[in-house]
Amino acid sequence: MTAVTSRRTMSMPVLTSMVVGSMVGAGIFSLPSSFAESAGGTGALLAWAVAGGGMLMLALVFQRLAMRRPDLDSGIVAYAKAGFGPYVGFFSAFGYWASACIANVTYWVLLASTLGTWMPALGDGDTGWAFALGTLGLWAFHLLLARGVSQAAVLNAITTVAKVVPLAVFIIVLIFAGFSWDTFVTNLTAADALGPLADQVRSTMLVTVFVFLGVEGASVYSRYARRREDVGRATVLGFLTVLALFVAVTMLSYGVMPREELAGLRQPSVAGVLEHVVGAWGVWFIGIGLSISVLGAYLAWLMLAAEVLFEAATQDDAPRVLARTNARGVPIAALTASSLATQVFLVLTHLSSSAFDFSLALTSALALLPYLLTAGFGLKEALGPRRLSGAVAIAAVAVVYTAYLVYAAGPTYLLLALLVYAPASALYVWARRERGLRVFSRAEAILCALSVAGALVAVVALATGAISI
Repeated sequence: MTAVTSRRTMSMPVLTSMVVGSMVGAGIFSLPSSFAESAGGTGALLAWAVAGGGMLMLALVFQRLAMRRPDLDSGIVAYAKAGFGPYVGFFSAFGYWASACIANVTYWVLLASTLGTWMPALGDGDTGWAFALGTLGLWAFHLLLARGVSQAAVLNAITTVAKVVPLAVFIIVLIFAGFSWDTFVTNLTAADALGPLADQVRSTMLVTVFVFLGVEGASVYSRYARRREDVGRATVLGFLTVLALFVAVTMLSYGVMPREELAGLRQPSVAGVLEHVVGAWGVWFIGIGLSISVLGAYLAWLMLAAEVLFEAATQDDAPRVLARTNARGVPIAALTASSLATQVFLVLTHLSSSAFDFSLALTSALALLPYLLTAGFGLKEALGPRRLSGAVAIAAVAVVYTAYLVYAAGPTYLLLALLVYAPASALYVWARRERGLRVFSRAEAILCALSVAGALVAVVALATGAISI
């Protein structure tokens, strides 16, 4: 993003903070109850083993591609196009962009839910006042970035530190004052009512995808890196740091309260866990931390969303108008489109039965295709002339893991994702025609038809009540 920083000026620490800042968002404050609703202690451990191992393989794929294909800037946007053609590449870019916009909605919902502890009018983040708060915050950030934030990456680093501190305090307090081994063992063994372990693991996968979103942050900003090797290192280092935080926050909570009580906590559930240990000040403390987290994560993701759309336009995969910048060098058209899309998704989210759960699941579902395509491209590259068995194995595991995530998402959210994806084809057709390029190959035309058919099925399913939001 032109307004973020000059070319080739992001150092290794700044790139790492972009990864950590993108991943340590509002989602981590929801982990105790989000996991406890679907999994016992054993199921949660297995889920983190599957998700952590699979996402580590994907992070290593990003690392290897950053080194092997330095010609491909903007990472996740470029990999799908290089591996599978322009239409699939556009699909990947649009899905990632839409996922980022909906993730931003989740931040405002959770912030309103947090403030709702003291301001009942905000409820659980799903009231009219909560909608007004989200709308006001959304456009305030838009105006901030539109004026040019040349030090936005440094600001993200500062907010990253500020929001990690409350989580570190939470972990320390639970270890030394709140953790009960007996409670933890009970939660490990008393989850029969939740069904087989395999089902418990599968039901938590969209939660893990949501909190891991941002692992690709360094690759998206690869064109700004001082040294190409820093992109891969920042991706892996940032991922491992955040994984340790996620596992600690989740599993320590199972040692504080019975699973049923964890599952019943209002969001952000980290506040409820800390309150159980230290009293009312824990809610205030986490509320402040979450507010900082939301503001920092929203800044990072609004930047990411605009960057993805801007890159798609400059690479001839989206209409030229989206590559327009203002006098301050900000890609204003892409930023405005991102803010408008976030506003639309905010409206849809507040029409759903559970604003937070809906936005979380749809965010994750939309991100699955970009991740799967990146893993596929990584495998394709690993099988090339410079084949290395280790690289092939890593990429193969990443493909299996991301394919499993598609299965774990289930048909409902995959259909809703197609409902978002299919209309995007009109933008692709617009972009190709204004440049005088062939619109579709035969295979791409078939893919377009299938996506439209899936979207129509989603419309019918929504109209008949077969699926609901």
